Amino acid sequence: MKQKFSPLFMVMAVLFVVCLIFSNLFAIKIIQVAGVNLPGGVIIFPIAYILNDCFTEVWGYKKARLVIWIAFAMNFFVAIFGQIVVWLPSAPFWDNAEKFDYIFNLAPKVVIASFLAFIAGSTMNAYVLSKMKIASQGRNFSLRAVASSFAGEFLDSLIFIPIVFLGQMPLNTMIVMIFTQVMIKVVYEIIILPFTILVVNKIKAYEGENVFDKNISYNPFNISDF
Repeated sequence: MKQKFSPLFMVMAVLFVVCLIFSNLFAIKIIQVAGVNLPGGVIIFPIAYILNDCFTEVWGYKKARLVIWIAFAMNFFVAIFGQIVVWLPSAPFWDNAEKFDYIFNLAPKVVIASFLAFIAGSTMNAYVLSKMKIASQGRNFSLRAVASSFAGEFLDSLIFIPIVFLGQMPLNTMIVMIFTQVMIKVVYEIIILPFTILVVNKIKAYEGENVFDKNISYNPFNISDF
C-alpha cells in the first residue's frame, strides 16, 4: 500500500522548507532589537517550529521527521547552486558581484551549522512533543508546544550560533545571543499559541488525523519509515 500525503500536508511542508532556507540566508545579517544583537533569521525561524508542532501533533513524529530531512536537503540544494553561481564569472557591467559573493560564500558554513542545529533542534522538538502527547494522553497541547519548542530552540541555538559566529564576536556576546534568541523565539510561540491551537484543531478536524506515536522508532536517521 502506497503512503498518501494530503494536499494540506504538502503545502505546509513547502512552507516549512521556505522558512528554513530564508532563515539561513537572513542569519548572515546581525540585527539589533532593543540593544540586543540577533541573527536576522530570528524573524522567520520560529514559524518553522510552529509548523513542526503541527506536523507532529496531527500526523505524528515519523512524518515530521520526513519533512525535517526534506527541508535540509532543499537548503543544501540552494547552497550548492548558490556556490556555483559565485564561482561563475560575473558580467563586466554587473557591479554587485562582491555583495552577492559575500552572502553565498558564507552559505556552506551556515549550511553545516544548519545541518547540525536544525536536525538536532527540530528532531528534539518533535520528540519531546510526541513523548509528552503520549504521556498526557493528548491533553495540554499548550504546555507541550512551549516545552518542546524551548528544548528544540535551545539545542538549535546552542549549536548554530557558535559554529557561525565563533571568532567574529566575543564569547559573552554569543552567550547572550543564544539565550536571548531562545527567549524571543519561545515568547513568539507563546504569543501566537492561540492561533497555533486554532490551526491544529482545524487541521485535525479537516484531515481526520490525530496520531499517537506508539511503538515507533525515534531514530532521526530512519527516514524511510514514514
